Parts: sequence; structure tokens; C-alpha cells
Amino acid sequence: MTVTGLPYRLHAKGKVREVFDCGEYYLIIATDRLSAFDVVMPNGVPGKGILLTQLSLWWFEQAKEIFPTHLVDQHTEQLAKILKGHETLISRSMLVKKLTPLPVEAVVRGYLAGSGYKEYKKSGAILDRALPAGLLDGSQLPSPIFTPTTKAAEGHDAAITLAECSKLLGEETFKKVRDTSIALYKMGATRAAKAGVILADTKFEFGKDAQGNLVLIDEVLTPDSSRYWPVASWKPGQAQPSYDKQFVRDWLESQPWNKTSPGPTLPEDVIRKTQALYSECLQRLTA
Repeated sequence: MTVTGLPYRLHAKGKVREVFDCGEYYLIIATDRLSAFDVVMPNGVPGKGILLTQLSLWWFEQAKEIFPTHLVDQHTEQLAKILKGHETLISRSMLVKKLTPLPVEAVVRGYLAGSGYKEYKKSGAILDRALPAGLLDGSQLPSPIFTPTTKAAEGHDAAITLAECSKLLGEETFKKVRDTSIALYKMGATRAAKAGVILADTKFEFGKDAQGNLVLIDEVLTPDSSRYWPVASWKPGQAQPSYDKQFVRDWLESQPWNKTSPGPTLPEDVIRKTQALYSECLQRLTA
């Protein structure tokens, strides 16, 4: 889906979300598009944008106890005014302050999985983050680690060392981003555990206002930005059942596709299963 008919200028169009300039604020609308391996699939998942937005808004409420967020004050009321006449978009929208994003993604890992596990198998570490020997795919780490990446406008983000991140952000900002990200991860992991869910890893994004104050932006702890596993089926040494896009990734890996655009059309059963996983994740975490 593409958002049309709004009286606001389209500021940016991402793989999944569209950002409109409303003057004082930005309006972020989550579409139902689905991106995997940095390619937008030809067909999306109905209702996905609503599920992700509602979960992100719920997490922002928890996160503001730890760190300032980009949501405007009196968000519900302000959003209703901005979208008067377009009420069907409210459930998939966020109204946020205008900030300057930092050029890194703040990745925190509590478990070894994905690209982190691939790197660990090669080197026994994730870049400059040494890890114990003998860990398996899905193993819990001794403590959460911060493994930042660059933010690529096109293609894949690239992992960077802590020293490189510090040089990019400046030492003071780097430390605040690192410490805040780990605190937010721990908050999310604790809440998820109560719901019988493991928060394996996640990414946060930060921006600065005109006064240089750091603010949490983008989305928070959604299945699009995080790896969620059911506690009941967790077993290191194997691929874990997942509430995130891993189900789609696994199907794509089985296809004769070179991971460049255009992606293959997702079959109906994959769409339905993905929709059900996102819905269950929202219900379990927010119950």
C-alpha cells in the first residue's frame, strides 16, 4: 500500500513507512509493506502496519520512564487533529517531533543469532566484542552486548566496532546511546519474559533536537526491529521458532532468488502465518 490523499508533503518514503511533513511535526505512517533482505516484497501483510504501530506506541509508553521519546505531547489528541478526515490512518500512525537522526543503529544482543552467530562462528567474537567459547546458535550471552551498525540508505547496514561508533558519534553521545540502549533492552527483555517471550536482540535509533538533546526515535521493540522467540520452544543449537520476520526469511531462503529486487510474491499461507505471528506477539506482550 502507498498512502495517498493527505494534504501534507511526503518527506520520506522508506521500505515500510512513509513520513509526511505537517509543519511543526512529522507524521509517520506504517504501511503493510514487508521488507526482507533489504528488498520490499511485491505483496504485503494486511494489517501489519497497524499491529507494528500499536506495539511500538505501547513500548514508547514504557520507554519514556527511561529516556525521552520523539512522540509529541498529548499524542492521541494531536494525531486525531492532524488526521481529521483520514481517521482510517490513525491506528497505523505516529506524530513525532522533528529531530536529526544519528548515523548509527543501536543494536543490542542478549542471545546469539543471525549475523551475530555467523560472525561468532568465524572469529569467536562479534567484531571487537569477545565472547565465550562453545556458544551455539540461540545461546544466551553472559550479559547483553552493544553491537552498533551504520545506517545504509540503500543495501545492508554494516557492523562497526565500539571505537568506530565512538569516533562517529563523539565519546559522550556514544556512551549515552550505548548505556540507554542496554537499559531499554533489559526493560524489554524483562517485560517479554513475563509474557513467556524471549527478546533475543533488537535495534534502537536516536536523534537530537535543536539544543543537542538526545531522544529515542523510530520504532521500539517491534517484530520488525527485534528478534522474539517463544520461551517454551527455545533450545540452543537450532533455528528458533520466531515472532519476527524470520518465518518469511526462511521461506525466501528456500526459493531460487538472488536477494535482489524484485522479490518473489509471497504465497497466501506465508502471509497468513506472518500475520498470525505478529498478532500473537502484540497480544502476548501487551496483555
